[in-house]
Amino acid sequence: MTQVGAPEVGEILADRYRIEEHINDDATGRQVWRGVDVILRRPVTILLRSPGGKEAEEMLSAAVAASRVIHPNIVGVYDAIDEGHRAYVVREWVDGRPLRDVVSREGPMEAHRAAAIAHAVAEALSAVHASGFTHGNVHPGTVLLSGDDRVVLGDARISPDATPETDVRAVGAVLYCALTGYWPREFPGAGVLPDAPRVEGGRIASPRQVRGGVPPFLDELTSDLLNPAVQPLTSAELAGELAQFSVPEEPALSGPLDFVTSTSIAVDSAPARPGARRFLFAIVALLVVALAGLVVATTFLPSGDNAAGGGVTPAPTISSFDPAQQAQPITISPNQVRLVDPVVDPDDEEDDIENVVDGDQTTSWPTNTYVSPDFGGLKDGMGVLIDLGAPYLITSVEVIFAQPGVTVGLRYGSEDPGRNADPQIAEEWEVAAPPVRAGGFIQLTPTEELTTQYLLVWMTDELPSYQDGYRAEIQEITVNGVPAS
Repeated sequence: MTQVGAPEVGEILADRYRIEEHINDDATGRQVWRGVDVILRRPVTILLRSPGGKEAEEMLSAAVAASRVIHPNIVGVYDAIDEGHRAYVVREWVDGRPLRDVVSREGPMEAHRAAAIAHAVAEALSAVHASGFTHGNVHPGTVLLSGDDRVVLGDARISPDATPETDVRAVGAVLYCALTGYWPREFPGAGVLPDAPRVEGGRIASPRQVRGGVPPFLDELTSDLLNPAVQPLTSAELAGELAQFSVPEEPALSGPLDFVTSTSIAVDSAPARPGARRFLFAIVALLVVALAGLVVATTFLPSGDNAAGGGVTPAPTISSFDPAQQAQPITISPNQVRLVDPVVDPDDEEDDIENVVDGDQTTSWPTNTYVSPDFGGLKDGMGVLIDLGAPYLITSVEVIFAQPGVTVGLRYGSEDPGRNADPQIAEEWEVAAPPVRAGGFIQLTPTEELTTQYLLVWMTDELPSYQDGYRAEIQEITVNGVPAS
């Protein structure tokens, strides 16, 4: 019997995502599919749950949270849609394997490789925590490795028990797994991995007690992270500690996951005291800032527990400028947004439009309710004009709707000529991202490099049904970018 809500190969979801291949069903009951974004012509991963509605609330909420963290070691989230009978999240496709599968088949890893993987996860968590979120699901099934030296963290979960501290301790468990091939049962996500060996009192054996050759520094760091009596580092501090084993002074060797050990660190040196490690972290952090001036942008996701096609990315290159990695949400005040309506009417729809930039998804701005999805035949569209206050290099604009089914795109102009010129704005402003049918969340990415001060989130002539008519309701708009130099 065909499951209600189950897609078929070749079906196109949301007029955009074509189903290509069923990968697996993860541990939470979601179907994992490989698909294609037919508009941008790129592969995607589709996580589908049936039914939608209340059953999918956690998945969709986690997807929206994940989408707000933009980082090279976090899988990208493109869309989140609830159709009632089913819901799905569309995210970056990565041709990789979970760390759990790699370790179970190939055994424990060399110290520098294990440290580099843990370093990437700690960097990802640092961005997540800086954005005000927690991940809540760090384990070897959500750490993905690919053949092009990429490491990515996926499958964030909304959990009341998750804290930055539990995330950081889970990195210690991931490092333990990579070093020893075992997984401490105190942490979820073991899968096929055996429980960590125990010593007197039921304590977890240290990595050096399980396997010879583990550097004392990594042994002490891992044991401290797994010890509830020892206050853990922050995710940013932990990333600095692990950077000692993953930032090379010599050119990197080539080959899949061929991470390089720093030649300035004696791998078998004596264990550093916790205070000394924190001091060393401060030095490493200052050096990184002085050399790179690197700004990490923040914005997060669900990926399957056995996530085929995750999303894994190399550590940022210090000498290069990548706007997508350095972009941050731009602060926008209520007086920087206004309605653009080609039908200039004293009884307009601008009330509450400031809610789209108030940072609160429980507030919103709705259009009027129309008799047909084409704005009642009165106009071709309407939207929200945003004056950023200064020119920015725009990397993406995220829009959260109260309901799926809105057709929305992104436009830009050189100035705001005022409300009386709205008909001209609607006709003359340039297209930055073509209109697409959005789910509850949509990320609009300029098709070409775009530097501007004025943006227009433009809804065209297709509105979703609402009660006895049609309307759109925007909960939040976030613009990500880098100040123009």
